[in-house]
Amino acid sequence: MSMFLHELKAYRKSTIIWSASLVLLALFMFSMFPSISKDAESFKKLLDVYPPAFRKALGLSVDSVTSLLGFYSSFVLLYEVLCGSIQAMNLGTAIISKEVREKTADFLLTKPIKRHEIVTSKLLAAISSLVITNIIYIAGASIIAEIVKNKSFDYKIFLLLSITLFLVQIMFMSLGIVISMILPRIRSVLPISIGTVLGFFFIEMFSSIIGDKAVRYITPFKYYDYSYIIKHSAYEYKYILIELVFIIVFILMSYVIYSKKDIHAV
Repeated sequence: MSMFLHELKAYRKSTIIWSASLVLLALFMFSMFPSISKDAESFKKLLDVYPPAFRKALGLSVDSVTSLLGFYSSFVLLYEVLCGSIQAMNLGTAIISKEVREKTADFLLTKPIKRHEIVTSKLLAAISSLVITNIIYIAGASIIAEIVKNKSFDYKIFLLLSITLFLVQIMFMSLGIVISMILPRIRSVLPISIGTVLGFFFIEMFSSIIGDKAVRYITPFKYYDYSYIIKHSAYEYKYILIELVFIIVFILMSYVIYSKKDIHAV
């Protein structure tokens, strides 16, 4: 428990900064919605100018983008999930590798604590940080949406759309932990985090353009179809199950690798 609280405190500043940044990003994006909704036809004509491939890559729907939920899923969440994924990947990659990077790993392992307890404490701290971020973000985004709305919207769907941020983050956090276990020494986690997230993001855009459904199983950005969520007020449970399998595999790999990993003394 003391290690969990220590890690949570260590990432307190980062959590606050990321939470505030995501809310400010939502504020900036939503600030454009009133003018778009007032002149909906002109905006639709503007979107029609762009090639269909470009609209598919960004998940833009000309028919729904002028509604609040359509605008939220097409514009706001596109950037929120991208930025939030970088936060999660950065957190997962850093939370264990920092002991090697800061040359405190051997000191930590001299304490009367087992390796699996170290992983558990750090994992729980990372998840808690993401939960706090999402609570702040959803609260802020909900307030902003209420302010800028032009008519009432289904808050259940809004909440389902918002929670996809956390669901994607958990996958990237788990992947980041595994990568930090595999790589012998990480000098800086940010290039790895940004590179990995953008790599999956470009795969998602490419698959949208070519319409390859098989690629959807590869990138977390394709697991949650916003159009499906808006239409059915639910997730596609097949992809929830696939995500759970991936997360469990990644977490188990982390425990196994860390339990056998050689920790070099300073």
